[in-house]
Amino acid sequence: MTVRIRKAVFPVGGLGTRFLPATKAMPKEMLPVVDKPLIQYAVEEAIAAGIEHFIFVTGHGKTAIEDHFDSNIPLQVQLQKEGKEDLVRFLKDSTLESGKISYTRQSEPKGLGHAVWCARDLVGDEPFAVLLPDDLFHCKVPCLKQMVDEYPKTAGNLVAIEDVPEEKTSHYGILSLSSDDGKMVKVNGMVEKPAPGTAPSRCAILGRYILSPEVFNELDKQKTGAKGEIQLTDAMAETLDKVPFHGMRVEGKRFDCGNKIGFLMANIEYALDRPDLSEEFKAALKTLSF
Repeated sequence: MTVRIRKAVFPVGGLGTRFLPATKAMPKEMLPVVDKPLIQYAVEEAIAAGIEHFIFVTGHGKTAIEDHFDSNIPLQVQLQKEGKEDLVRFLKDSTLESGKISYTRQSEPKGLGHAVWCARDLVGDEPFAVLLPDDLFHCKVPCLKQMVDEYPKTAGNLVAIEDVPEEKTSHYGILSLSSDDGKMVKVNGMVEKPAPGTAPSRCAILGRYILSPEVFNELDKQKTGAKGEIQLTDAMAETLDKVPFHGMRVEGKRFDCGNKIGFLMANIEYALDRPDLSEEFKAALKTLSF
């Protein structure tokens, strides 16, 4: 029987300090890539993968995310009066249906594992997806859709991976592998942010996960790891002898929008991919001095 992935968790409680002062009063997940906030790209990716229930783990100052996915009837009526149906369509595209969206609070910044744990009662006893909006994937087939399509072959835990340079391993959770066919790897261990030269591989976990609910049993223990935080990587490692664990190299390009260079590169990539902007944008880029 095929297992459906119906629910997705979006940990959006972070402070976004690397983008101050822009994030002083605005959630970092609302920073726009061209004209759409990062969080909307993640939600649209989840929708394309068949997700039916969207769970946001928020924190202080994140109400703009809730407002963004809510309806705005006065604005919609005004745009319709002005005949701006294209903008009305944009409003509708960013509105999630009632009953399909839930919010829960992470009252303290105790790490990614803690953020996912906060969603445990909303997820229940079924496999679920986790999407980190900082990782923006530009793919012909959306990243999570690729993973959902492969999931029946693996079950258990499945994470998106990328091969990173040795000097970058300290920025990621890194996998130890028992097999690697070029697309899918089988995992026999992992370590959070190992120092260069000590990593078991260069396969880094990216911000897309499909997880067995077994991970909540480990997160319930509230064990702290790197940086004194409750690490999702550590909890996943504890399930290795209980559920299968695989990593998948997805087809497409990934931008780390948690840092300024990655964010700027994403804006350029997406602008160049827009039929309504690309030619004018290319011409504008040529006027710049490098």
